[in-house]
Parts: sequence; structure tokens; C-alpha cells
Amino acid sequence: MIVVLAGGVGAARFLQGVVQVVPPEEITIIANTGDDREFYGLHVSPDVDIVMYTLAGIVDEQQGWGIRNDTGHTMQRLIDLGHEDWFKLGDQDLATHIHRTMLLHQGQSLSTITEGLRQRMGIKPHIIPMSDNPVATHIQTPTGLIHFEEYFAKNHCSDEVLGVEFIGAHEAKPAPGVIDAIKQADAVLVAPSNPIVSIGTILSVPGIHDALHETSGMVVAVSPLVGGAPIKGPADKLMRALHMEASAVGITRHYRDFLDVMVIDQQDAHLAEQVEDLGIPCVVTDTIMRDMEHKTALARTVIRAAGLTY
Repeated sequence: MIVVLAGGVGAARFLQGVVQVVPPEEITIIANTGDDREFYGLHVSPDVDIVMYTLAGIVDEQQGWGIRNDTGHTMQRLIDLGHEDWFKLGDQDLATHIHRTMLLHQGQSLSTITEGLRQRMGIKPHIIPMSDNPVATHIQTPTGLIHFEEYFAKNHCSDEVLGVEFIGAHEAKPAPGVIDAIKQADAVLVAPSNPIVSIGTILSVPGIHDALHETSGMVVAVSPLVGGAPIKGPADKLMRALHMEASAVGITRHYRDFLDVMVIDQQDAHLAEQVEDLGIPCVVTDTIMRDMEHKTALARTVIRAAGLTY
């Protein structure tokens, strides 16, 4: 079994390659829920949905989230009624959130609901939210704490970052199946997701970090930074704000205590020696996922780095 720790767009695109290499039913995805938030009275799970829509083949590839060819009539009406428009949801996407919210109100857990959605969408890999308990990633700014989605989607990462807090993490528990999946995995792959507010949020849930130490499988991470910058998102800005080196070396230091192998982009080949000086073997390859061929090639390289062949 392969376990993948996943954020949003970068992880979803990486997973498109992984399912080409590994039998999909042998993959378990542990998805970040720190971005979850209520919008328009509905529980939205951005990273879970990006992963599901992508693996179901219905994602809007151009923007990386939402459903392809979706319409926006409901959102436009909400705007006409005076609601904020900074977090837009398509009509079909809204159906997912209505469904999830109704079942939550009926007492079902987020992981149970996610499993039901997975089955209905015909997705073969298992998808488990990191926790059924609410954990909210917040950004500390000079004017106070704001939710990550407000920092990212509303303010376009323009706020000065003083820190990052995972509200509710200390009280949260891993969702059923998370710890067992990690401990029993033949390999754990850390997707090229934001190390602070995607992977970092997953690691903030008590028990998950320890399980990575206890797994018998190799733990292999893919750097989301290429030439010191992310393909998408504010990973570099957040890392610098937390006094971390915004590079593949900085990410290696961040994961060092549980990491077995680091995979970095060929543009960062000059950093390989510094990575290995940290005691972590380094694999240099093309990590830019331009198309399915590149996604599959990257997945195959990462899986081989974990000592597995398919």
C-alpha cells in the first residue's frame, strides 16, 4: 500500500501520475482539511474536493479546482443579494457542499461522508481527511489572525505574515484509518504541496508525525519549490516569514526527522549536495508536471526512490 500526504492542486496533479504507476486501489490519500471553512452556510473542504474532482476526471484543469464547465448562476445571485464574491463556487460544486453539510448535520463524520463521495464518483484510491475534528489554518498578520482561505483567496497573499497557527489541532485526533495506513504503508509519499499550510497542517494533528517515525516503509518527499519558488501558491513567502530557507534544502530540514529520501527538481541540482549533507539521500529529476507524461514519470521516479517497483 502507498500512502500519499496531500494538499490541493500540486498533490492532485501528482496523484494523477501515481495512479498510472500504482494500482489505484492500493493507494491511500491523507488529505489536508486545515483549509476547510464554512462559506454561505456550507462546509467546504477545498483540498479534499480538489483531489476528488481531479481523480474523478471532472476537475477544471485550467484553474486546478472546481468542476469543469460548471456554471455560476447561484453565485451570481448571491452576489446580487449583497454577499461577498471573493470565494466563488460553481453550481455543481455547490451540490457537493450541500450534500456534505446535510450529512454533517445528520451526525455523519467528515471521513464517512468523504468515503461516500469517493464511491459515488467512482474513485478507486482511498481518500481520508486528516481528521474528523475541525482544524483551521490561520495566518497571523499585523491586524490579527485570519483564516488561510481569506489570506489566500481574498487578500491574494498580500498580508504580512507573522506566523501560522493551526486552531484546534491540539484537540484533534487523526481520522479513523490514518495512523494504521501510515504504519502499514510500503511507502509514504509527501506530495509537492505547501510544507507549512498543507503538509504542515496534517503533521499538526497529534499522532501523525509519530506514525511517520514508526512506519516501516520509506518516506519520500517531493519539493514543491523549483528554483526557490513554488509553481503555485505562497509556500516560499510563508517559509521566509517563519525564518526558513525557501529552497529544497529548507524543505528537507523541515521534514528531516522523518524523511528517508528527498526528490528535487533538476533546476535545483546544485542543492543536492546540501540536501545530502543533512543526511538525506537526494534524487534529482524533472518535477514540473506539464502533462500526464511528466506526471507519470515523476511518480515513477518517486516510487522507485522508495525502493518499490511496479
